Amino acid sequence: MSVLGDFYRLENAELKPLIVSGPEVQLKVADSWLVENGAVRSLQAHFERFANWVIAEDSSQEPLLKGFFAEVRRLTPREGRWFPRIEYHGEQDASSRLHLRLREAPAPVESLVLWQYPDPDPRQSPLVKGPDLSLCQQLRRHANMNGASEAVITDSKGFVAEGALSALVWWRGNVLCSSDDQTNWLPSITRQELFEIATQMGIETRVENIKPEDLVKLPIWALSSLNGIVPVSSWVGLADELPTSSQLEPFTKRLKLLSTQVG
Repeated sequence: MSVLGDFYRLENAELKPLIVSGPEVQLKVADSWLVENGAVRSLQAHFERFANWVIAEDSSQEPLLKGFFAEVRRLTPREGRWFPRIEYHGEQDASSRLHLRLREAPAPVESLVLWQYPDPDPRQSPLVKGPDLSLCQQLRRHANMNGASEAVITDSKGFVAEGALSALVWWRGNVLCSSDDQTNWLPSITRQELFEIATQMGIETRVENIKPEDLVKLPIWALSSLNGIVPVSSWVGLADELPTSSQLEPFTKRLKLLSTQVG
């Protein structure tokens, strides 16, 4: 398997391997999730999110999506750690626009260091995963060069939107908080899972605007389908050490309980 993983394209209702990768294309839509020994969290939610994005872009794909998702399930490995990505390529023939990339998952992340990207949100399509994916990877590389592991995106007023490749939540006392809709943030499945867990536990949730200099006074978690909940340990230039939350263990355990077999 290459570093980019095995690549498949939907042709005649079947995902077929591509021996030679096609020309580089800008992703119109993408989605990805962690698979551990055949178990995954909220796979149907990922399928529904991807379908909504694709249909909004290209309604001709709607009849193909159910079969495409069935093929993705069929090809998903049942052993090991994997991080598959489904893709929609708008430049290709209408019958050949849906793709699957099977990739081995990177090692789990224990904690994150944040760094604020100094300019306002540079993304063109922040509400859809795909068009800005390459840009967000570049932002994370900028964070790496500044001694951090994730870049924080802020709006023109300086309010926190999210991480380049993660959602952000924080604890204000016993209240679980995240950014409100005045900032642009990708509709995060993991964030939704956490808010639902909080409701089940009788914990209040809130959405709000907040700036980095105020956020560093609170416990922060970075969320993703790949790593689940990752506590933030520090913020370059703002805080050498961040407070922690006692809720990390119970939320992590409950999040793992959401995993089910691919089928």
